[in-house]
Amino acid sequence: MYKVIGPKKSRALRVLWALEELGAPYDHMPDMPGSDAVKALNPSGKVPVLIADGATLTDSTAIMTYLADRHGALIPAPGTTQRAHHDALMHTVLDEMDAILWMAAKHSFILPEAQRQPAIKDSLRWEWARSLDRLAPRIAGDCLMGDEFTIADILCAHCLNWGMAIKFDITPDPVLAYQQRMRDRPAFQRLLA
Repeated sequence: MYKVIGPKKSRALRVLWALEELGAPYDHMPDMPGSDAVKALNPSGKVPVLIADGATLTDSTAIMTYLADRHGALIPAPGTTQRAHHDALMHTVLDEMDAILWMAAKHSFILPEAQRQPAIKDSLRWEWARSLDRLAPRIAGDCLMGDEFTIADILCAHCLNWGMAIKFDITPDPVLAYQQRMRDRPAFQRLLA
């Protein structure tokens, strides 16, 4: 049994989604980032945190990779060119989508008010649109890796949903259609229920 710590409206959703896709049992504790309970497990106060076999794991991408490797699903085998392509997609999403959204969040509510630069959001929206234009031709089928759903899809779809929530446009059409396919997955729908 896994224990996932962090609210669904955070990167913890990625880990919860992976566990749902894997059909693995878990307990969910929606403790907020920065809470004493979270800081006791992760000194940075960031979520998600996963407790597995007595070990404390942090960072959503590292946790999803661990779970996928452990369960032999949602990720190509280590040492294959498919794995390298998959990992490149994950790093692209982290660099060109997640980082933009995190910067927008920091300048909206995370940084102390005196440190926020609201004007940065215009440049972030431009960068976001450019990133999605580059993402569109990389969608190789129903999923990023063709017809095989992977943790790269969880990461990308989470970023698209986050972008939509903060009113960053989701275009072009192939990206919007991809986002809807990911949102329609039964595991994702279970998380929304």
